[in-house]
Amino acid sequence: MARALIQLGGTTMGSSLLYVQAAQRLGLQPINLSADPTRYDHFAAKGAETIRVDTDDLDALIRECSRLRATYDIAGITSAADAFYATASKLCRHFDLPGPDPEAIEQCLDKYTQRQLLAAAGVPMPAYRLAANAADVEDSAAEIGLPVIVKPAVGSGSVGVRLCRTADELAEHTTYLLGGKHIWRSSPRMLVEEFAQGPYYCVQIMGNEVIGIAAADFGPPPHFVFREDIFPAPLTDEEHRRIVDVSLSCLPALGLGWGPTCIELRWTKRGPVVIEVNPRLAGAPDPQIVQLAYGVDLITEHIKLATGAGWNLRRRHSHTVATRNLLPDRDGILDWIDGDTRAAAVPGVAEVKLYIEPKTPIVRKGDYRDCIGYVIAASPTLEQSKAILRHAVDLIDWSITPFEDR
Repeated sequence: MARALIQLGGTTMGSSLLYVQAAQRLGLQPINLSADPTRYDHFAAKGAETIRVDTDDLDALIRECSRLRATYDIAGITSAADAFYATASKLCRHFDLPGPDPEAIEQCLDKYTQRQLLAAAGVPMPAYRLAANAADVEDSAAEIGLPVIVKPAVGSGSVGVRLCRTADELAEHTTYLLGGKHIWRSSPRMLVEEFAQGPYYCVQIMGNEVIGIAAADFGPPPHFVFREDIFPAPLTDEEHRRIVDVSLSCLPALGLGWGPTCIELRWTKRGPVVIEVNPRLAGAPDPQIVQLAYGVDLITEHIKLATGAGWNLRRRHSHTVATRNLLPDRDGILDWIDGDTRAAAVPGVAEVKLYIEPKTPIVRKGDYRDCIGYVIAASPTLEQSKAILRHAVDLIDWSITPFEDR
């Protein structure tokens, strides 16, 4: 009987396909359960099976997995997406498979509950308030003091997250969130947070071991769209130690410590403060970055853990990786985009990925969906990697005709 890895849902731009490919390398048959299999048509070309099932219905998922057990030895169940990771962990528990604590995942995915648990453990973080309506948002911002960040209490990918520097911006974003344009995954609840200012870092953890720390920056405010990553981050020994200590203190506070965790921080005047703890592996291209830098394939090692095998997190080499997300500067119709082949041919460029094709409408949303592609460069040194990246990115160009000009 063939052994299978079941993946719940996923993201078309993220790591889901990487999980499919890693599962196959491990001799597993990848099976994707999705409410909309048409989103994963490209999985079939890779030899994966995709089955339609209501991913919000735990009983339906249990029935489908039980049916699959007649044909496959289900070795593990996981997900590459926030929205499905808690459900995947419940399926693991039901079928007695390795997985994280479902309750820990669920409470971590609620950003307000996460903040409360971290605060109780003394983890440094920005001031925050919970808001359910416009009056709550206004009062919370007055207590904390502008500028503030307003975000949905449940969500990912910076969707619905905005820096509000004035009372008008605060009112505008609150109206957006509550006016029917934002799609809520749960009842409308918002976090109003102090804007922690300083360099941004992302900590990759497997189990209780810090694998590495990335430095990143964002596109222009008021949104938080990732623009560039450096891995590993150029830190002093003392900065590295303090970030590691704060990051590891989050795990027992939230009941985490099984499998991957991704922690976002900023280095402020009072040192590292935790912005968010994600109880899963960071999305693409972060796993590729870690593999290029250290030779550690986090997706493969996660699958090994999820299927009851031992993992190996030993570094095989040490390179510096620089990444640039390609971000459009306007809305409109993409007339053309080229240079990706030339960029990929630059020595030291590890990957060039484009998500869009000519004639695609572009409507920026101020979140991860704004990214139209990325370039990854790797070399033995930071300066060399940054130079390679600049050269490669300069070779890529595109033209967007604004909608009103057509």
